[in-house]
Amino acid sequence: MRIAYFDCFAGISGDMTLGALVDAGADFEALKSELAKLHIHDFELSSERVMKRGIAACDVMVHTHHHHHHDEGHHGHSHGRSFTDIKHIISESKLSDRVKRDSIAIFATLGEAEAKIHGSTIDSIHFHEVGAVDAIVDIVGACICLELLGIEKLYCSPVPTFTGMVEIAHGRFPLPAPATMEILTSKGAPWRELGIEGEIVTPTGAAIVATLAEGFGSMPAMNIQSTSYGAGKQDFGIPNVLRVVVGETEAAADGESEAVDVVVIETNIDDLSPQIYEVVTDKLFDAGALDVYMTPIVMKKSRPATLLSVICEPRLIDALSRIIFEETTSIGLRIDERKRICLQREIRKVQTEYGTIRMKVASRDGKTLNVQPEFEDCRSAATKLGMPVKRIRDAAIVAFYEKGD
Repeated sequence: MRIAYFDCFAGISGDMTLGALVDAGADFEALKSELAKLHIHDFELSSERVMKRGIAACDVMVHTHHHHHHDEGHHGHSHGRSFTDIKHIISESKLSDRVKRDSIAIFATLGEAEAKIHGSTIDSIHFHEVGAVDAIVDIVGACICLELLGIEKLYCSPVPTFTGMVEIAHGRFPLPAPATMEILTSKGAPWRELGIEGEIVTPTGAAIVATLAEGFGSMPAMNIQSTSYGAGKQDFGIPNVLRVVVGETEAAADGESEAVDVVVIETNIDDLSPQIYEVVTDKLFDAGALDVYMTPIVMKKSRPATLLSVICEPRLIDALSRIIFEETTSIGLRIDERKRICLQREIRKVQTEYGTIRMKVASRDGKTLNVQPEFEDCRSAATKLGMPVKRIRDAAIVAFYEKGD
């Protein structure tokens, strides 16, 4: 599996992220043509090699045409774009689903942090601060580059501390900016002592790693393919660059069949209308749960009840817990860490006399261990032909083994 490690020894911003990913080999022309799908025409992108205290780095610049200076002073808020506007621009574009999903999630992280600080809701937040166009280009651009580079998972180092004051639309603020603090604290990111004066982690940089990284810590084991540097605009007495290390984890070689971490979220419920379980289950699966199941249990005073269990990746704990609390009567959850080993799964089609049936094939190290016909395919063929489903299942399995795997 291809992963990237963001080493933020001198902090991180949106443009440093973009620079490092272009330096890592994301094609600059491809990046520009993907960004054009947003139909925002008032910017240009350029990139150059610069030296940052002895380290050669890639500096990507976003040049916005109008917008910036003249009317900021009088009515600075008037031309801010709301979260809804930005979400609309991204989701209506022809960008890939992964890029849309990731960039909207990053903007949601930014918007929720701003909303919490200003005591309002995400829908009333306007992105004037994060200079709407700059932020859109940096965030969507970073997601495009990660896809161009084929990176499946992202990890991040602990974040360096910094001090000072910054001028923003609302006046002078202490650093780290309140939004940056909120974003990183809500994700439990560890800080490490650096104590430089100046803004070395921006809200945009914080939102990108807080949303996409699997976790914050030391570099995971990998076979390194490239080490790249993205330049920041200022100089803080240390090389102001973001280092991105891209590599393959061993998993890929061994068929990804080793144990991976998952969590199980559980809650006992004795007072919920049974009709609601269907809604909860659908929402949990839509939000990325690996499995959701219910077990009948008996609670105190011999009350029949239901144990709701959800298996998911650790990064989804917050999102899935929120769904359980919103949709059910549960007032507390238990969370267990577990390991899970999966066979590799793929879908193959077989032709039978009853039509084409998709087969789920599970294998390990290239050896087929399990074959199951897709039930919906068997059922619709059976209904159409007026035959028992089991006849069609059996025919599909025979066809699969006859044609050899």
